[in-house]
Amino acid sequence: MAETKREIERKYESDDSGLPDLTGVAGVASVLDQGVAELDATYYDTSDLRLAAAAITLRRRTGGSDAGWHLKLPVAAGVRDEIRAPLSDTVPEELAGLVRARVREGQLVPVVRLRSDRDVRHLLDAKGRLLAEASVDAVRADRLFGGEGSAQWTEIEVELADGGDPALLDKLEKRLRKAGVRPSQSASKLARALAETAPRKKRARAKAAAEGDDGATAAAKGKGDAKGKGGAKGTSAVEANRTGRRAPDQEPVTAGDHVLAYARAQRDAILALDPAVRQDTEDAVHDLRVATRRLRSTFRSFRKVLDRAVTDPIGVELKWLAGELGVGRDQEVLAERLTDGLADLPHTLVSGPVGERLRTWAEAQHHGSRRRLLGVLDSARYLTLLDTLDAFVADPPLRTAAEGKPAKVLARAVRKDLQKVSDLVEQALAAPPGHDRDEGLHEARKKAKRTRYAAETATPAIGGPAKALAKSMKSLQSLLGEHQDSVMARQTLRELSAVAHAAGESAFTYGLLYGREERRAELVEKELPAVWERIRGATEV
Repeated sequence: MAETKREIERKYESDDSGLPDLTGVAGVASVLDQGVAELDATYYDTSDLRLAAAAITLRRRTGGSDAGWHLKLPVAAGVRDEIRAPLSDTVPEELAGLVRARVREGQLVPVVRLRSDRDVRHLLDAKGRLLAEASVDAVRADRLFGGEGSAQWTEIEVELADGGDPALLDKLEKRLRKAGVRPSQSASKLARALAETAPRKKRARAKAAAEGDDGATAAAKGKGDAKGKGGAKGTSAVEANRTGRRAPDQEPVTAGDHVLAYARAQRDAILALDPAVRQDTEDAVHDLRVATRRLRSTFRSFRKVLDRAVTDPIGVELKWLAGELGVGRDQEVLAERLTDGLADLPHTLVSGPVGERLRTWAEAQHHGSRRRLLGVLDSARYLTLLDTLDAFVADPPLRTAAEGKPAKVLARAVRKDLQKVSDLVEQALAAPPGHDRDEGLHEARKKAKRTRYAAETATPAIGGPAKALAKSMKSLQSLLGEHQDSVMARQTLRELSAVAHAAGESAFTYGLLYGREERRAELVEKELPAVWERIRGATEV
């Protein structure tokens, strides 16, 4: 069974002078020698290094106190989640599943072997509690696949103890810098090993780039690296000039640049959130669903920029994925709403085993949707969608308007979306209370989200007005979401009431909860006209 540990650490270059004295730094009362551990780790990746490109590491390590399989997923600079599994001869299926969105149809193969002599020190406070672990690692790296040769170096690593204060690392770094120690230029041992044992031609290109070559010479001499599945590598500056597309790290200039930057961010979010969804991390399903919806909305809002012949089929698949993600997420939100509503009732108004029936319903829905979702993430359809998104990012189907001025092109698209929201809100309010109004407000909510995402895309180009509109649409979306949640809650209460009645139980409490939900919807409908007038009066893009 795998376990997860949050790892917060920093790495430093070492000139073999060893670890400076850290006693007295930020409460470090003593430094305890833990001896030298011999570590032997084999790192696995695809032949085109898809995991390394995403700053993900997967290794099998022996030696030390934590021998086994380790998968490290980036969280922030210097922060990674390490998922551990027991030692075995092959990659554990649980860890393989967490990188499936990157690996897809590829194979995991040994790429680098790292052997380290780790001289460990424990930094303790006055009560003998562990604050951090500092080590001096003498490393030898041997390339096993896709490169050549070996490399050796020495580095210092400082890792915060579980539950420690990250500010301690800043204070320790100040002492290390004073002693002449400098932060490592590589994010990890594996990154350095891959760089120093890369094929000679690739090392030459990297050296030229470091010395100021803008890539033009390399591009003129030969083709650049091909995009590997699991994450596009982007476009060189020369290629950008030839095709009209700028590289991901270049400032957006045209309308197409801004749209592609937003779309690329959503593609990246989908890939990054996949492991969290598989681990059932809180809000991961919601966040992945939002990224999926944002990308689909981008395709729909900016059809003057992106060719529909390419994006419409992708949009169909994104809608399918969002729907699958919504099965569990919508149920979670609904279960929480009904449970909270029941908890607000005086116990004298709770007739029958309503709480127990709600819990049974929620648990059954959760387990069923969870199994279904994991099946979706392992499906050929989902993995094919990821390939398609990579292809879109690598070769976006730009139309003529993509080269237009962003303030003009993007603003026009945003205003068009906003007009659709306006029409739907007014139509819904004109309809009599009931099914037609409920459906109309639900459609208005979906269009409000789309307008919000379009405004987010336009904000870097347009500034304040687009940012204000995005905020207004989020507020409207929340209000209309409250109404839709009430509609779904009443539908579920009717179903639960029927089941309870058939079992000979009282349906009184379900009816009471239904009435309260009905009242909540009425309040939204009463508030909406004034809210909409304020939004419309303050909106200018």
